[in-house]
Formats: sequence, structure tokens, C-alpha cells
Amino acid sequence: MTNRLPRSFRDLAVANLGAQSAEQLSLAAVPLAAVLALGAGPAEIGLLGALQTLPFLLLSIPMGLLADRVSRRRVMIASEALRALSLLLLLWMVASGAMSITGLAVLGFLGALGTVGFTVAAPALVPTLVPRELHARANGRLELARSAAYAGGPALAGALVAGAGGSSAFVLATLLPAAAVPLLWRVSEPPRAPAVPRHALLEIRDGAHFVWRDALLRPILLTGIAWNLAWFVLQAAYVPYALGALGLSAQAVGLTLGCYGAGMVVGALCAPRVVGALRFGQAIQLGPAVSVVAASAMVPTLFVPSGILAGVSFFLFGAGPIIWTITTTTLRQGITPGAMLGRVGSVFLTVNAGARPVGAAIGAVVGGLWGEPACLWLALAGFVLQAWVILASSMNGLHRVPELRTE
Repeated sequence: MTNRLPRSFRDLAVANLGAQSAEQLSLAAVPLAAVLALGAGPAEIGLLGALQTLPFLLLSIPMGLLADRVSRRRVMIASEALRALSLLLLLWMVASGAMSITGLAVLGFLGALGTVGFTVAAPALVPTLVPRELHARANGRLELARSAAYAGGPALAGALVAGAGGSSAFVLATLLPAAAVPLLWRVSEPPRAPAVPRHALLEIRDGAHFVWRDALLRPILLTGIAWNLAWFVLQAAYVPYALGALGLSAQAVGLTLGCYGAGMVVGALCAPRVVGALRFGQAIQLGPAVSVVAASAMVPTLFVPSGILAGVSFFLFGAGPIIWTITTTTLRQGITPGAMLGRVGSVFLTVNAGARPVGAAIGAVVGGLWGEPACLWLALAGFVLQAWVILASSMNGLHRVPELRTE
């Protein structure tokens, strides 16, 4: 038995780095370009952000069904081609002076649709390329790329826009998915047995039922909902809280937020040793537990204002949950029938995406009525809840990834 990941996976991993980097570059460059070139305000930036996240809520499940019916490699190729096309059109808009909020919103939506396709298909493809005993290592490699892109993409976009204009950021962002397409063509996807044709709604129902009825997947789903609600309550309040109560400059606020990406990178690098040192169930529970510690580090800033403490909090929010992502993806891949991987993964993506605007809305209401400190306390309560859900589950006795479930 070899510990070397197969060539097809290595091609997938490099393509994933390009895809993740392109996404983060565009997510940062679009609002910067909108503000600098069009004088966009909070309402316009909010619209752009909403349309860039809407595909995750509306189209993840249909995309998961598609990934279970056709070649997952082709879904990813089409997704990256669509992303490259949307970025090429963005580049044309910026270079020609034809940029508008409507155009940015439409092209942002199309680019996000490509992200959804890639995000659903990639984890479903991994088990067909990598032996079962290397799933955690492969997932860690993919998440490390995402973490690096998350940490470096916004800073790189800002530097490019400030130093060479908005076009330069979109040139690089366009080249990255275009380069990913030939790498994905090289991926050798094993053939799958043709599925018996059934109504799409029945297949979607099967994926949702599989998740809800499984004693391990259900608490992971519920934990994810609670985590995202709490996280976006915190996000809704943090920037005004940091600028006001903590007295941080805009640059210092950006630095504390950047600690989140740094934590993701460190967590992804440490994940193999963490998973190897703990029972698998304990490794899954680690992320939610660290999130409670992270929230507990933020609340004391109400009494002792400290940007350093806020940065530590965001670092822990990055380091712990990235291990959660790696381990829960590995578990999902290990117990889900191959024919259902796309649909099962899309259930998690849809529910997590749906929790985010709800959490942001709760944060806006609570912050508006009682101020940012109430949001910090509420977020802490939410993180305690998500940790309790997973700590009280059957994950406690899980020593290793169980055998494949039957449908």
C-alpha cells in the first residue's frame, strides 16, 4: 500500500487551488472596483454580496443531483469554464468602462454558479480517485488550498487594484480557472454504473432522507446550522464594534479579520497529526469545541478592549472549524453510497448557506435593538449550542470512519 496520492487527484488538487484563488480574488476585487469606479455604497455592495451567495442556496441541490447523474469531472470542467467566462466578461467591463452594478451582479451570480458546481462535485469525486485510507489526507490537501486562497486572495486583490488598477486583478482571476480546465481534463474518473432513471424530486428526497436518518450525519447537519447562525451574528456586529468600542483603525480591523485565514492555514496543516492523535469522533468534535473557546476570547473584549484578543479569537475560529470541515467531509465520503455523494453533499451546502443570511438578519436586529455587545453574547450562546449538539451525539464512541451505509 502506498501513501502517495494518485496523479489524477494531484491534478484535481492543483485545479482546486486555481479555482479557490480565482473565487477569492473576484470576491474581493468586485466590491473594490464597484466602490472605486462607480461610487457604490452599502446598498449596492450588499446587493452584489447577496447575488454572489444566492446560487449556494437555490442551486446546490439541483447541482448535487446533476453530479450524481453525469460525470463529476465534466461538471467541474463546465463550472470552471463558466467561471472563466464570467471573469472574462468582468475584465471586459472594467477595461472598456462599461461597468455597472447590474452587470457586476449578473456576472457575479454566474461566477458563483460555477463555484457551486465545483464545490459539490469535487468532494463527490475524491472517493473515486483516492483509496479510502487516504480520504482524510486528500481532503486536507483540498482544504489547505482553500485556506491559502482565503488568507491571501483578498490581500492580493487589494494590492493589485491599488497598484495596477482593477483590470489586473480580473486578468489574474480569469487566467486561474482557465488554467484549471486542462488539469481537470487530465483527471481519470472511473466509470459509474448507470443509475435507474427516477423522478428528480424522488432522488433529491432520497439524499435528504439519508442525511436526516443517519445517526452521525444528522448531528453534523444540526451543528453546522447552529455554527453558521452564530458566526454570521458575530460577523454582522464585529466591524462596527471593532471600529467603535475597540477603537481599531480600518487597517487594524482588516488585520484581525485576516487572522481567520491564517488560522485556517495552520489548522489545515495540523489536521493530519490531529486526526492521527485522536479518535475520529473526537477529531470531529474538536472544531466545535475550539469555536466555543474562540467566542469566549471575543467576549472579554467587552470589558478589556483589545484588538490582539479579537485577532486571537478569529485565528481560533479559522483553525478549529477547518479540522471540522476535513473530518466531516471524510466521514460523509466514507459512509455515503457513491451514487448519492453529490446529493448528500449538496444538502449540507444548501442548509449551511441558508443559515447564513438568517444569522446575519438576527445579528442586524439584535444589534439594532440592543447594540453590538448583545450580538457577541448571543453568538457565544450559539457556539455553545453547536458544541453541545455534537458533544452529546453518538460521535463520542466513533474510533474510525464506519463502513459504507446502504441506501
